[in-house]
Amino acid sequence: MTRAAALASLVLVLACGSALASGQRVAQERPAVLAAASLTEVLPKVQADGRYSFGGSNQLAQQIRQGAPFDVFLSADVGYPRQLETAGTAERGTIVEYARGRLVLWTRRDSGIDVARGLQALTDRRVRRIAIANPEHAPYGRAAVAALRSEKLYDAVSGKLVMGENISQAAQFAQSGSADAGLIALSLALSPAMKSAGGYVEVPESLHPPIAQAAVVVSSSRNKTLARQFVEALKKPEVIRILQSYGFAPPAERGMIRVDFGGHSRYGALDRPDRRGAARHRLFDAEAVDLSGQGQNDDDGRRSPPAV
Repeated sequence: MTRAAALASLVLVLACGSALASGQRVAQERPAVLAAASLTEVLPKVQADGRYSFGGSNQLAQQIRQGAPFDVFLSADVGYPRQLETAGTAERGTIVEYARGRLVLWTRRDSGIDVARGLQALTDRRVRRIAIANPEHAPYGRAAVAALRSEKLYDAVSGKLVMGENISQAAQFAQSGSADAGLIALSLALSPAMKSAGGYVEVPESLHPPIAQAAVVVSSSRNKTLARQFVEALKKPEVIRILQSYGFAPPAERGMIRVDFGGHSRYGALDRPDRRGAARHRLFDAEAVDLSGQGQNDDDGRRSPPAV
């Protein structure tokens, strides 16, 4: 090898090494985020080049318990971050409730099903399969079951339910026609593909426990400064506006109350005071969801958090 060729090779090696180091620095500047499937459409709008992995909140929490190398967890249920914080797998004091999710009933335009009837439309004989997220893994699935129970429809339609592993898969079932209707996140119903293929009606929030979505920094994160910055950025007005454009509501937009009846709980929305000055409220039955504060058994024997 000539001296010139050797020099050129050395320059190439140094350039490649510099590029690799630069790439590693860029990766380190973007925290690795585990995010609820309801955020599939909106997170790339918040940070286009983010490092995201999506799934059901319970399944993502399990990954964190097992030591998955992530920095931030964005859950569709504040209960999971709280559970992880208690277990020491999430940084104490870093939980941020960033939004409240909304549930909708969605059908394809060619289904002939009148979604304007609300959940009663699910009794239509043309509805043979109803897609929901698996309530064992996904808060939106638990909200769907609670809403059906509140409307006294669960027993009538339970045999029609088709479970997606997360809310994104449930939406795919409905969009593809594998299900005739779907109880899905509004954030997914507002995606261009879903908007062009079908229509939806919002499920009243008074029919199910609030879908309080929260973020937390993972204790094992090697990029905790960046992770904290990412979580804190969720409070910024510009990020809140993006979330709202995809159907999410601010986390404290509406007051919710909890009333316990010997281990069974009911929830409701606080309304304006009546003429006598007393605050009125609407209660709904939430027996479909474990609200005792003890959680439910997961497949591995752990107790999953309550739905609130």
